[in-house]
Amino acid sequence: MKNNTFTPKLFSVLKEGYSKKQFSKDLVAGVIVGIVALPLSIAFGIASGVTPEKGLVTAIIAGFIIAAFGGSRVQIGGPTGAFIIIVYGIVQEYGVAGLTIATFLAGFILILMGLARLGAVIQFIPHPLIVGFTSGIALLIFSSQIKDFFGLEMGVIPAEFLQKWQLYFKHFDGVNFYALGIGVFTVITTFYFHKITPKVPGALAAILLTTFVVQFFGLPVETIETRFGNIPSTIPMPQIPAVDFSTIQELIKPAFTIAMLGAIESLLSAVVADGMIGGRHRSNMELVAQGGANIFSGIFGGIPATGAIARTATNVKNGGRTPVAGIIHALVLLLIMLFVGSWAKLIPFSCLAGILVVVAYNMSEWRSFVSILKGDKSDILVVTLTFFLTVLVDLTVAIEVGMVLAAFLFMRRMAKISNVSVITDDLKDAREDRNDPDATERLPVPKGVEVYEVNGPLFFAAAHNFKETLTRTNRRPKYLIIRMRHVPIVDATGVHNLREVLKEFKGQGTQIVLSGVQPDVFNSLEKAGIVEWLGSPNVCSDIHKALKRVNELLAENS
Repeated sequence: MKNNTFTPKLFSVLKEGYSKKQFSKDLVAGVIVGIVALPLSIAFGIASGVTPEKGLVTAIIAGFIIAAFGGSRVQIGGPTGAFIIIVYGIVQEYGVAGLTIATFLAGFILILMGLARLGAVIQFIPHPLIVGFTSGIALLIFSSQIKDFFGLEMGVIPAEFLQKWQLYFKHFDGVNFYALGIGVFTVITTFYFHKITPKVPGALAAILLTTFVVQFFGLPVETIETRFGNIPSTIPMPQIPAVDFSTIQELIKPAFTIAMLGAIESLLSAVVADGMIGGRHRSNMELVAQGGANIFSGIFGGIPATGAIARTATNVKNGGRTPVAGIIHALVLLLIMLFVGSWAKLIPFSCLAGILVVVAYNMSEWRSFVSILKGDKSDILVVTLTFFLTVLVDLTVAIEVGMVLAAFLFMRRMAKISNVSVITDDLKDAREDRNDPDATERLPVPKGVEVYEVNGPLFFAAAHNFKETLTRTNRRPKYLIIRMRHVPIVDATGVHNLREVLKEFKGQGTQIVLSGVQPDVFNSLEKAGIVEWLGSPNVCSDIHKALKRVNELLAENS
């Protein structure tokens, strides 16, 4: 069977055969998604602290590459709300040139992640962690739009959450009610315009209506033109950023953050899309394509890009089923930028702020957040800590601390389910399943022989409990069977502690037989020399062979 791990989905689709009927559907979906992406790309660019055309360039360049070379049939790529806070912080600290280099480096990190086949590893990131930092980002996006939503006249907005709100409260007496009205109208229109007609995106309708009203009545609100001037209607010339070792050292941390968040969001989007179309994406190819998209986005002066869940869902709902729809979406944006992009300078900022308020609401996952708060205490700790670290400290720190905390809590849970029990006390143990044909009480265990059972993985977090339980017991039988049928794995610490326990028992004259040793565990014990030290006849695959071996030892010593 041919391995298609690193084959773009577009290549597979074209090889299978591509019909005119499907092209018609992809064309409609691509045009609609391109129109939807227009205001979002401009808004994401501005909110990220760069000029509006950089958002458009990113959607065009990265959107084309992600569709053409990605591992998903329907993924739509481009700038997303998740990157706003990261990009804004990088621009504040390192400038636009630093952002370009960080985006460029993040692309190579993503390619290496894909080539190392780490696509499947992303699925092991805990759900509470994702909800925590996503909700935190949503709150930060909402906070970043207060100035434009209320039309406040103030200087540069600080990146820090608390300082930002302190500054807002000082200027709330200068609310521009025209801007506020436009912002509120945009939010309502974006949410509910689909009830009038589902064919026109609410965000686009809000932009067209508010722009017309502002220009016709000459309303005193800030527009893209008043802040940035004209929007270029051409793609900038490619330019490879100058990168040396000192630059890499300085920007590798923000680049890694961009890569990790891009990988998480793109693969989550691909999984959601799979559920909508009944397909299966190629995660490693998707990472490679995301990497290439970010490299070329950086070369053309764009910002970080990833798979966009909302635009991908819009693509699917409108009939897009192949990467051709994503390519068309990028071409539509290119045509808009070349021929009508200059009109975008008239869009009022309060309208874009309203669109991003809706984006923040959709990102917030407040229902999932509330659901987690009603669940396990460990999950509550992870989601709340990640949320507050994202809002008050930094997204990178939030992900790092959240991952470490989630890992420790997982190990703690696993250690709790690992236990050792003595189950030959009157041949009864309440923890054994009475319907199990291999339950100890159903077996002919000779007198003087005791059976201990180990349950759960014998890894470093549980190995100490295992050793403590066995060494604390005062029972030192002449013959001991240790059942390991419910031990799926054993790590180096587990092997070490098992050896120490076996040495102590053997030193006191106990003959030991291991039972139910699974193949992977057997290999670990064999490599550690325990099988040879005990004697291979004393390491048995099931309890019946172990009892037979014990009877042989009894006969030899009688």
